[in-house]
Amino acid sequence: MNHSHALYPGSFDPIHNGHLDVIERAARMFHSLRITVFVNSSKAPLFSADERVELVRAATRDIPGVTVEQSRDLLVRYAQAQGFDIVIRGLRAVLDFDYEFQIALMNRKMAPGVETIFMLTSEHHAYLSSTLVKELARYGADVHELVPEPVATALIQKFSQTEGDHHD
Repeated sequence: MNHSHALYPGSFDPIHNGHLDVIERAARMFHSLRITVFVNSSKAPLFSADERVELVRAATRDIPGVTVEQSRDLLVRYAQAQGFDIVIRGLRAVLDFDYEFQIALMNRKMAPGVETIFMLTSEHHAYLSSTLVKELARYGADVHELVPEPVATALIQKFSQTEGDHHD
């Protein structure tokens, strides 16, 4: 079976250069790549789903074949409904693998036709996580080398608003 398109799901709160590394490589492997920002009910995101979609679109604007959407559905149900049988997941370390392996097995049990492809993040970005980026930005650290420019700007704006809220 020829797989011309794939799905790259995540919360992307926010998208960082590790995500972009996986997106750029996956986009070269498939005719089209759909990045879907999933709304996870167990997470309290810094950016709204709409903001995350816009940041992902801005970050991937120049990558051919990439589209961006959002979903509140269960990943496998969304993948099946949208006609995706390949799901891309990025791995940074052994810790990621344990968690991602459990999810991939559960997804396969629920939707046997949907395969998960794990892609290792470049060693340059192996330490990166959205949580780390947010924590650094919260303390005013320069995150320009960790995230695309639109994300760095959005983080500065978000935390300058938050700081202003504390002074009222």
